[in-house]
Amino acid sequence: APSRASSTYADAGVDTAAGDLAVELMKASVKATHGPEVLGGVGGFAGLFDASALVGMTRPLLASSTDGVGTKVAIAQAIDKHDTIGHDLVGMVVDDIVVVGAKPLFMTDYIATGKVFPQRIADIVRGIAEACALTGTALVGGETAEHPGLLGPNDYDVAGAATGVVEADAILGADRVRPGDAVIALGSSGLHSNGFSLVRHIVTRHGISYGDHAADFGTTWGEALLEPTRLYTAPLLDLIAKTGDGIHALSHVTGGGIAANLARVLPQGTWAEADRSTWSPSPVFRVLSDIAGTSLASSEGTWNLGIGFLAVVAADRASDVIAHIETAGIPAWQVGVVRDGALPSGGDEFEQGAKGVDGGAVRLVGTYADSARGQ
Repeated sequence: APSRASSTYADAGVDTAAGDLAVELMKASVKATHGPEVLGGVGGFAGLFDASALVGMTRPLLASSTDGVGTKVAIAQAIDKHDTIGHDLVGMVVDDIVVVGAKPLFMTDYIATGKVFPQRIADIVRGIAEACALTGTALVGGETAEHPGLLGPNDYDVAGAATGVVEADAILGADRVRPGDAVIALGSSGLHSNGFSLVRHIVTRHGISYGDHAADFGTTWGEALLEPTRLYTAPLLDLIAKTGDGIHALSHVTGGGIAANLARVLPQGTWAEADRSTWSPSPVFRVLSDIAGTSLASSEGTWNLGIGFLAVVAADRASDVIAHIETAGIPAWQVGVVRDGALPSGGDEFEQGAKGVDGGAVRLVGTYADSARGQ
């Protein structure tokens, strides 16, 4: 006969008390992102944000973005280090909003895990909150879901969504770009949060453990690969405010690499060549390529290879833009020029139509510099 023993949520593997403790541990870091626009504090069913400031705008447009961190979380889980994944999440979500020139307003996060370990969840959310503070974004809410049986006890995934605002006549994009514009590269901090399925394939295939010491980096492999995503929102918003009409378009170099993401923000009928000789991919890319026995060029559609963002600017503002970005501690340099007319020879090497956008055409040319630029 079937057992008549009681069945409870705890028997099913869900610990609501652990979830409550996780919220208590993260409260202070979340509250630190709240300015006077956030109402209701932590724990409401919905986050409240006072949008009165939008009334003073001429035609405010809301910008929204959502993303996750991808398989980079597997490395955090492997070495039990969870306090930087939040920076990666904010970088992937909020830094997409600034591409159109929008200022982020607020963000929410979602964490799904096989088992709630309160300190681990609090570490993840603290990282999100720290990065939100650095980008001027209020973390107004979130959710931690325990999914026993669907995810292993130590497995989790993170995702987030953010909303920003921009004046309609200040939107950046392809319609502002003109032939002769300079393409300025902003250095990445490393892999950021893209191409980690390839990273993990290389590491696993060559018998490397994430806890192993990596002589090239002076840390363990796991720590080196978890280098947080550089955050560009604050310096870019400051640049836009100071440079005004000189900034025509921005591109966040994420999945798809440099060429595909730049092509998305160029108008149809234009093209650009990014000159590899203007920079040297940072060591993490070189080491991984060497181990894999492949060329850096072969991973150009997967990794950012040292460029985290691109700015398309008026040619006469290029030097000012570079100086301003470098003042914020981010390496910057000119990587190309926007052209129009027929594509040069080898036109089949150009990337265009990426992510469903029928924009411009971009290819990388030349050979990477040998000496590092310090990205």
